[in-house]
Amino acid sequence: MGVLSHARFRWLAAARTTGFLGNAVAPIALSFAVLDLTGSVGDLGFVVGVRAIANVVLLLAGGVLADRLPRALLLQGSSLAAAATAALMAASVVAGFASVPLLAAIGLVNGAVAAVALPASYSITPETVPPEQLQPANALLRIGTNSAAITGASLGGLLVASAGPGWAMAAVAVVFTLEALGYVRVGGERVVRPRANPLAELREGWTEFVSRSWVWVVVLQFMIVNAAVVGGAQVLGPVVADETFGRAAWGLSLACQTAGAVVGGILAARWLPRRALLFGVALVTLAAPPLLVLGVVPHLAVLMPAMFLCGLALEQFTIAWDLSLQENVPGDRLARVYSYDMIGSYIAVPVGGLATGPIASAAGTGPTLVGCAVLIVVTTLVALVSRQIRTLRRGSEVSEPTP
Repeated sequence: MGVLSHARFRWLAAARTTGFLGNAVAPIALSFAVLDLTGSVGDLGFVVGVRAIANVVLLLAGGVLADRLPRALLLQGSSLAAAATAALMAASVVAGFASVPLLAAIGLVNGAVAAVALPASYSITPETVPPEQLQPANALLRIGTNSAAITGASLGGLLVASAGPGWAMAAVAVVFTLEALGYVRVGGERVVRPRANPLAELREGWTEFVSRSWVWVVVLQFMIVNAAVVGGAQVLGPVVADETFGRAAWGLSLACQTAGAVVGGILAARWLPRRALLFGVALVTLAAPPLLVLGVVPHLAVLMPAMFLCGLALEQFTIAWDLSLQENVPGDRLARVYSYDMIGSYIAVPVGGLATGPIASAAGTGPTLVGCAVLIVVTTLVALVSRQIRTLRRGSEVSEPTP
């Protein structure tokens, strides 16, 4: 916990945790606001989809801005913009002038704001602590955000049920304002980097991204892993739960996964091996057992420990990944590398979600889940073929350009 002795890091942890709390409540409030307005799942999908598209399309621009401007200042502005969009959405719902086009337009702006914030949020950590304390810093940030996600999901449901989605969104606006105040205290660098052609800056970030095979190999790995996990757990998991152990038990198993993530963060704060990336990538195979359980033996007694280990393993990977990027990528290009990572890792997620249903209808739910699990294991084993992943050591980058 010595990392908390750094004031800038304390405020960063407080601001990011606060932001994740708001981001956990906001989707719940938005979902019920749309459903109360029209009752249409299609309308809800449209509003959510517009936000997601804006977020993905503008991530690269967010990376360029975060490498050019003071990151704390950028995060202050994005938090205030998020608070403004949440306040407008709350006012429209409470005052009765909300409409699907208006909510979609607000979501579009909010997605753009998030695209600006994400690369800055992850690349600012090395500015707040000494290099030797990046490991506990990343772990504590993950513990805070996971805890905020758990609290926010429960709080969001309570607020929507008791006060309505409009007032829940008003609370989100307050939370995002507090987040902005936290980033004010982070402060730090005030020098604006020299301007360059945005396309040239994107090319520079791309060169930095592809010059390290351990970076792009892991991103390719997670294009497939994320699609398989979303399709298997988020799409087919509830289907299996309805047919077997029930919805309440499914919620309990998800809670076990989150608990595993918290424990994984605590462990990573205290210890990571010298070859942290190899360790983290290998642990991704533990994302497969929950899908195997759902597909073959859907019993809660087996599923809960599998979900716990999955959460623990993925959290260990995430912290090892952040640490590897922050130690080896130059700070003035880190946000752009993060933006390419985010686009690559998540671009296949909607594909996995959309493709899983038709595949399961044709091949059966069980075989599809088993196929998703096999895909995760095979993809991870292929990634481990990369020599740079196997040999990258903490604090000293591998120089070989070949995988």
